[in-house]
Amino acid sequence: MTAARTRRSLVVAADVPGIDRPAAARAVADLLRALGKDPDAEHLADTPRRVADSFAELLTCPPFTPTTFANDEGYNELVLARDIPVHSLCEHHLLPFSGIAHVGYLPGERILGLSKLARVVEMFARDLQVQERLTQQVANWLQDHLAPRGVGVVIEAEHLCMSLRGVRATGSRTMTSALHGLVRDDARTRAEFFSLAGVAA
Repeated sequence: MTAARTRRSLVVAADVPGIDRPAAARAVADLLRALGKDPDAEHLADTPRRVADSFAELLTCPPFTPTTFANDEGYNELVLARDIPVHSLCEHHLLPFSGIAHVGYLPGERILGLSKLARVVEMFARDLQVQERLTQQVANWLQDHLAPRGVGVVIEAEHLCMSLRGVRATGSRTMTSALHGLVRDDARTRAEFFSLAGVAA
């Protein structure tokens, strides 16, 4: 079978609206004034632009090509990438949360280029998020685009909105999971996924 027949690509971009950087910078200047700060002060003069640029970077994911390949060898065991870095923004407080994701799937007729598992995580993380939705979005994307026999996603993250304010539970990590297919329904496969991910089931 030729490479053209075994390899399939699809350009994907995160579905985020355009970011108006000048308007964002003006809003940051207004926020500084509301907080009793002078945005025209020497050390704050360029802060509105820098904050606008930072949010634009955090909320924009470059398009990528999630290349898939025919599963010619009929591989039918778990494929799992551990400790994928996760960085996102809490939509409730606009504060970062960060941690790691463990993403696995049981291949069907197609397999995904390994680096693309991390890119799928990044695609959904670069948005205003809650961890529960982010976890489910990654699992759903894999289920929809690969048609695997099962999918498992676990995210462990520390939220600054929880560690720097409120209860100030520094070091506390939140864990979420999303399971589909055999990873959810078959006890042995589920246990294997959590074991390979290094997570207690």
